[in-house]
Amino acid sequence: MAWAQVTFPSSLNTNLVSPLSTGHPAPEPCGGRGVSPGGGPGVSCWLHLLWGPCCCPSPPAPSCQGGRGWLRLGPGPYSLHSGLGPGDRPAHRRLKRQCGGSGAEGASLSRVMAVRAGGHSQAAMNGPKEKVLTLDTMNACVKRVEYAVRGPIVLRALELEQELRQGVKKPFTEVIRANIGDAHAMGQKPITFLRQVLALCVHPDLLNSPDFPEDAKRRAESILQACGGHSLGAYSNSSGIQPIREHVAQYIQRRDGGIPADPNNIFLSTGASDAIVTVLKLLVAGEGRCRTGVLIPIPQYPLYSAALAELNAVQVDYYLDEDRAWALDVAELRRALCQARGHCCPRALCIINPGNPTGQVQTRECIEAVIRFAFEERLFLMADEVYQDNVYAEGSQFHSFKKVLMEMGPPYSTQQELASFHSISKGYMGECGLRGGYVEVVNMDPAVQQQMQKLMSVRLCPPLPGQAVLDMVVSPPEPSDPSFTQFQAEKQAVLANLAAKAKLTEQVFNEVPGIRCNPVQGAMYSFPRIELPPRAIQRAKELGLAPDMFFCLRLLEETGICVVPGSGFGQREGTYHFRMTILPAAEKLRSLLEKLSQFHAKFTREYS
Repeated sequence: MAWAQVTFPSSLNTNLVSPLSTGHPAPEPCGGRGVSPGGGPGVSCWLHLLWGPCCCPSPPAPSCQGGRGWLRLGPGPYSLHSGLGPGDRPAHRRLKRQCGGSGAEGASLSRVMAVRAGGHSQAAMNGPKEKVLTLDTMNACVKRVEYAVRGPIVLRALELEQELRQGVKKPFTEVIRANIGDAHAMGQKPITFLRQVLALCVHPDLLNSPDFPEDAKRRAESILQACGGHSLGAYSNSSGIQPIREHVAQYIQRRDGGIPADPNNIFLSTGASDAIVTVLKLLVAGEGRCRTGVLIPIPQYPLYSAALAELNAVQVDYYLDEDRAWALDVAELRRALCQARGHCCPRALCIINPGNPTGQVQTRECIEAVIRFAFEERLFLMADEVYQDNVYAEGSQFHSFKKVLMEMGPPYSTQQELASFHSISKGYMGECGLRGGYVEVVNMDPAVQQQMQKLMSVRLCPPLPGQAVLDMVVSPPEPSDPSFTQFQAEKQAVLANLAAKAKLTEQVFNEVPGIRCNPVQGAMYSFPRIELPPRAIQRAKELGLAPDMFFCLRLLEETGICVVPGSGFGQREGTYHFRMTILPAAEKLRSLLEKLSQFHAKFTREYS
C-alpha cells in the first residue's frame, strides 16, 4: 500500500467521487483535523481520484496540517462528478509523493487527478445545490442599473399586446408604443437610397439587376471593395472601415464650415450608445471620495444614469430650466459641480443637444459658455448630438460643439477635450436596428486614444451593415446623381412631417387644463408637465409607485397608450412629467393626443 501527502486547494469541491461498483468502497473519512485551512475536528475528507479508491486513516505522520493531508491508494476504479473526464489533469492541483512503495502502487499515485476537503455526505452530493450566481452574489452595480425607456411600463405593454392577440377584451384595440424613438416601428418608411445600397451590399448578385440606379450600384461596389473578401459579413478594423471614417471626416468638415476633421480621431461604433459607454469607461476611476463624477442633465436620457451605475461612477445632476424652455444655465452647472466636489471627483460634463427628452436646442451663446466653464473647471466634454438633423422651431439652429470650440480659438480650441457623438438611429434615417454611429475625439491625449482603440478592439468591430448606412448618411447622393432628387424629397418630407407633429403636440397639450408643454424645438419627443391631484399622489405612495408612474400605468391599462414617466428621466422634486415620442403617423398622433388629454381629465376628476 502506498502513502501520499497532498496539498489541497481550499476552493475545490469534495463531493466528486463515487465507486463504479460495490466491489470498491468509497474513501473513508479522515478523523483528524480538516484538510482545508481553518478546518475543525471531524471534517470529512473526500479525495477526488481518477483511478483507485483512497482513504484517510490515522496517518503515520500528523494527520492534516493547514491544507495538507495523507491518503492511501488502493485498487480502483472511481468515476468523476465534476465534468472532468479521464485524461483531464488540472495543473493547479499538486500532489507530493511520500511513499516507500513502487511499481503498481507508485504508478497509481501518478494517476491522481485532484483532491478536495469538505463536510458533505453522499446524500448531500445528490441533493440540490445552491446556484453560484444569485441576486446576493451577482454584481451589485448591475442591480442598480435602471432604464426607464424599456422598463416596467413597456413590459406591461408587451403583456397587453399578447392578451389582445389572445382575444382578451380591452377598452382599446391596440397598444400604441409612444415610449421610444423607434421611427420605423412607428410607421416611418426607410429612405430608398439607403436601403437600395444596403440591399446591393448584402446580396451583390443584385448589382446585375436593372432595378437599381447606377449611383447606388457604384456606392455598393465602393463599400464592398473596402470590406474583407468584398463581403459585408467580414470583420472590419475595430475603429471601422477606413474609407467610411474618411467620409465621416469630410462630412464633419462640410457641416462645420470647413473646419478640418482628422479620420484618425473618428471611431465608428455600434450606435452612439456604444461609443458613449466606451468614453465613460476611460473616464471612470478612483474609490470613495476620489470616484469619478459625471455631470448629466436632468431630465436626462437614461443611458447615462444606467452606464454610470454599471461603472460604479457618481452621477452628478444639473437641472435644466423648465420655465425657460429647458435652457441650460451655467450657474446651475457651477452649483452642481461645487456640491459634488464634497463627495466625488467630477471629471466630465455631458450635454445632449438637441435635448432628449426635453427637445430644446442650445444657442451658440450657451455652448460657448459651457465650453468656458468646462475649460475653467478641467472637465472632459461629452456632446451627444444624435438629433442634429432634428431641428424644427423657427429661429433654432444646430451648432456643433466641435465647430464652436474651434471658432473660439486658443486656448479652448487647442486644449479643451471633447468627444462628440452621432448616429444613424435618429435624424431622418431612423435606422435604429442597424446600429451605426461614430464618435469624434478632439484634444484627447494620444496615449489615451491608443487605450480607446484597444478597448474598442475587444468588441471586434461595429456591425458592417450599420457602417454601410452611416457611409450613405455622411456622403449622400450628389446633385448630379440619379438618386439625388428622390433622396432629397424623402429626407425633407420626413423632417417636415416631424416638424408639423412637434407643433401639433405642443398645441394640443397646452389646450388641456393641468398639462403644460414647452415647445418641441428639436429631437423626437415632448416632455409635458402634468398636475396630479393630492389623492392620486397618496394612492401612488400606498402602491409603492412614483406618482407619474401610477398615472402612466393607468393610462396604459385604460387607453393602450404607452408613454414613459418623467421619474425615469429625472425631474425636480414635486413635479411630474411623461415623455412621449412624436413619431406616430399624423392621424394616429392626433388621436393619441386627444385620448391622452381626455384620460388626464378623467383621472383628475376621479382623484379630486
